[in-house]
Amino acid sequence: MARIANGCEEWGFFQLVNHGISVELLERVKKVCSECYKLEREEGFKNSTMVKLLNDSVEKKSGNKLENVDWEDVFLLSDDNEWPSKILGFKETMAEYRAELKKLAEKVMEVMDENLGLPNGYIKKAFNCGERDNAFFGTKVSHYPPCPHPEMVNGLRAHTDAGGVILLFQDDEVKGLQILKNGEWIDVQPVPNAIVINTGDQIEVLSNGRYKSVWHRVLAFPDGNRRSIASFYNPSFEATIAPASELIEEVNKEVDQTYPEFMFGDYMSVYAEQKFLPKEPRFQAVRAM
Repeated sequence: MARIANGCEEWGFFQLVNHGISVELLERVKKVCSECYKLEREEGFKNSTMVKLLNDSVEKKSGNKLENVDWEDVFLLSDDNEWPSKILGFKETMAEYRAELKKLAEKVMEVMDENLGLPNGYIKKAFNCGERDNAFFGTKVSHYPPCPHPEMVNGLRAHTDAGGVILLFQDDEVKGLQILKNGEWIDVQPVPNAIVINTGDQIEVLSNGRYKSVWHRVLAFPDGNRRSIASFYNPSFEATIAPASELIEEVNKEVDQTYPEFMFGDYMSVYAEQKFLPKEPRFQAVRAM
């Protein structure tokens, strides 16, 4: 409990091993996601606007870094969108994996509740509009292919995550994920079969700033094809998010809170326009809404 509290308070990131998800399932996830990229997406990436932009920049010898794009192939899995269907076992494997990850996310939130001194189930209820089951659980499958000019492009630009609890199954051989700590970018070293947990902006608000969302990015590399599978347990768009009353000091309850109360859907409208910008103006914008 103390180590998780430290990870949330001091780092905003921690890695879980012995998390209860079988190695056999994780190996299947690696296999089907790698096959999906190679068989269905790799050729498309080679002919993408991203690759053309980089090639044009190299030909013109501009030397300027491409700041507003990411060297990333990505697609989203959720309960209500279409999944890749040509890869044998993809749907079954990823459905099983997502079910396990969702249970793990809820376990992690219960630990956060206890560490913060909140009633059991507080964060889950906040995200699900009480006793309903309408929180959003999505899975982003990304690959970062080898980049011939990694100094000219970001794998993924620096940002904080908009939502709640993020559970990342990252490549255990090809590194690239970094977090910002005390002004310095630090590698999140791959640990075989670990699940990397980080907290998003909504956990920062609910915890009244005790658990801050942290800036992170992915570097592009000339070698390797980095696999990254990030699952997000986010509030329902209808959920009202505000600092937990238990975490607001008695003397300050009558004054304006540091964090506003807002509907998550409104926050996402702001985030869509400001994802790669500082988060504080996002809170100010949603307060004004």
